[in-house]
Amino acid sequence: MPFPPPVRTPSGPRRRTLLASAAGAALLAGCSSGEGDAGRKTSGDDPSASAQERARARAAADSAGLVERYDAVLAVHPALAARLAPLRAEVVRHVTAFGGAEGGATASPSVPASASVPASVPAPASSAPASASASASGAVPSASSTVVPATAKGALADLAGAERALADRRVAALADVPGELARLLASVAAAGAAHAYLLTEGER
Repeated sequence: MPFPPPVRTPSGPRRRTLLASAAGAALLAGCSSGEGDAGRKTSGDDPSASAQERARARAAADSAGLVERYDAVLAVHPALAARLAPLRAEVVRHVTAFGGAEGGATASPSVPASASVPASVPAPASSAPASASASASGAVPSASSTVVPATAKGALADLAGAERALADRRVAALADVPGELARLLASVAAAGAAHAYLLTEGER
């Protein structure tokens, strides 16, 4: 009796989008109960509440910094936009989930299709040594002062390292935060680990 053909997992951009969406579902599960908002309504005189607010603010700032990293890579490597867009969108959601201001992080950066890596980037005299070092390593300073590797592969690896490092820090911080915030932090850390995998998928 013949067996039905095995179900094949989608590959390429579609698979990356599906996995990114799955990572985002974990975040939604951590935020849907509404307990996070209740936690933010506690008295300002409560030391534990103040510590929780500081932890939230720090987590929001970390995610906002990660959005800036994505934007820096996209400015130098606009050809990566299709691959990075769903991951960047998730990181923007992380900022707002932690109570950070949406600001300019909500919209994807406008990068013209004809944009290219600049041949040289002027720098102040005081930063000449750093610029020389970046040029020697083939990296390109971005408008946000983040140094981006000149190759797409290097830029993806750099982003993956940033996602992985932040996810590790968040896992390490779980013991210091209360229930709902800990669950949110764990969900976002899991999403960050998934992003790190997706950024290096196919490069191994």
